[in-house]
Amino acid sequence: MFEIIPMTESHIDGVLAVEEATFSIPWTRRDFEREMRENTMAIYYVAVSEGSVVGYAGMWHVITEGHITNVAVLEAYRKQGIGDALMAQLEKAALEREMIGITLEVRMHNAAAQQLYLKHGYRAEGIRKNYYPDTHEDAVIMWKYLPFFEGYEK
Repeated sequence: MFEIIPMTESHIDGVLAVEEATFSIPWTRRDFEREMRENTMAIYYVAVSEGSVVGYAGMWHVITEGHITNVAVLEAYRKQGIGDALMAQLEKAALEREMIGITLEVRMHNAAAQQLYLKHGYRAEGIRKNYYPDTHEDAVIMWKYLPFFEGYEK
């Protein structure tokens, strides 16, 4: 059992544990403090199970669009609907703010993440060559257009 709630500074330790267990180039404590304290565009949610952060997702609201920064779930909690719930919460936040779409970059070889995004209606729209500095892997640029987009197609 888990719940999705807005992230606060009190969640940073838990988010850091998820971040460090998930990404080869994890964000730092300072990065998350900056997101919580200074970034007026930041929208973050955590998945909490039995009092512990087991996943999180973040997005920046840039003018009329959302840019997903990170989505991560601890390996022991994957395939339980947490990633789905986090993605749904980001989309709900985007709709509430009347964003026209949401974009993200995902590693070319991260099939599991791409499947999650495809399931939520994202589609590949381009490639960023050598996007990831640790491996020089390309990123797939994915977009989901929302009903506020003039050319919206379901």
